[in-house]
Amino acid sequence: MTLQNSDNQTESQLKVLGEISTICSLLRQNFWLRGGWAIDFLLGKVTRPHEDIDFVTWIQHREQLEQAFEEAGYERTPIKDQFRDRQSDFCKDNVEVTIGYITRANDGSLIMNGLPVWVWRADSLLPQSYMLNGISARVLNPRQLLEEKEVYEQIGRTPRPKDIESKKILHGIIERFI
Repeated sequence: MTLQNSDNQTESQLKVLGEISTICSLLRQNFWLRGGWAIDFLLGKVTRPHEDIDFVTWIQHREQLEQAFEEAGYERTPIKDQFRDRQSDFCKDNVEVTIGYITRANDGSLIMNGLPVWVWRADSLLPQSYMLNGISARVLNPRQLLEEKEVYEQIGRTPRPKDIESKKILHGIIERFI
């Protein structure tokens, strides 16, 4: 990806992030960014180009949110059957968006819907919003973001250079977060 293409992609993603924030606000639904964009919102600046936008919201909001995305011109993209309970994938202006759905297990613990073995931290969902380029968004706790990167390694996913860099940044954020 050239620098110009990277800049265009970042601008497109920022536009989509603004739309996501507006849609969720109009629906009175909270959402929490994951991955690289969560790190950028925590830092208040864009740190690198991103491949996509990942966020989570409560499973009970799924139907209403999917309808709002379609009405806003987002195209639903097919996903593998094993992920169908856990996420919805959309695309707009060449920006891929993955919506993960969270719920509470019978014991009250926070889990990714359809994946009860992955219990999240009790403090995963930060209550405050962060701002980046005039866009307001909540993000996952940096400890949760770091644990997610570590879980991927534990299940055999080879860390990508961006994962290694994200872990360094997250350690720094966590030190300041305490």
